[in-house]
Amino acid sequence: MFAFLIKKAFFDLWDNLLRIVILNLGYIVAGALIIYPPYLFKSVPVLFFLSFFLGLLILCAYTGAVSGMVRQIADYQQPEARQFVSLLKASLPTSVLFALLNAALFLLLNIAFPVYQAMRSLVGSVASSFLFWFLVLWILAGQFFYPIQSQLDRRFGKMLKKMFLLLLDNPLFSIGLFLGVLFILAVSLFTALLLPGISAAMLWLNVGLKLRLYKYDYLEKNPEGRKTIPWDALLVTDRERVGKRTLKGMIFPWKE
Repeated sequence: MFAFLIKKAFFDLWDNLLRIVILNLGYIVAGALIIYPPYLFKSVPVLFFLSFFLGLLILCAYTGAVSGMVRQIADYQQPEARQFVSLLKASLPTSVLFALLNAALFLLLNIAFPVYQAMRSLVGSVASSFLFWFLVLWILAGQFFYPIQSQLDRRFGKMLKKMFLLLLDNPLFSIGLFLGVLFILAVSLFTALLLPGISAAMLWLNVGLKLRLYKYDYLEKNPEGRKTIPWDALLVTDRERVGKRTLKGMIFPWKE
């Protein structure tokens, strides 16, 4: 299943290169807003945090709309630019709540880690370790937030519950998805985040959730079949939609 996820995500990206690059340009602007204003106000803590949180709000809101766009790509559609505003409006409330929650966690961890490390005791070490592993779990679960938003639910509490349920039920898959995100972002550094970029990472996560949900459709009809998920049968339609590709066909599709 994971091998096909890589293949589908790659060809979805390839077939929508221009769209992905345009969406990445928006990420570059949003990224600049979360980096440069706080840097300008680094000597004024209140303005530093206010500008950082404002940039985070913009970044999270933008990501909600992007996730809606790339979800359509994952579903073999071709999203249009005019849909961006409607997707932004639909995802804005939960995106803002997610930004506020992350900002609160950022503040709490920035306060808690130095306090526990300064204790220099077993209690401090245990507490620091607990916070570290909580952060790891939050990151692994949090990668499902926007795909859930664009594919399953827009009720904030339900979204948080589902992202942790997905992590607990699919730990190795979740780690694999996260490593894929890290690889995409590492490669993107060589192109100044233009390609494949953060939008490609969101596409990767949306494709990953789309395919993983077939497991739950199957288990709903076959609750006893959890140990043997027939991925070959579940992915037949998607394999046919993606098809077989050649290098010539990828570069010169009109000659195929």
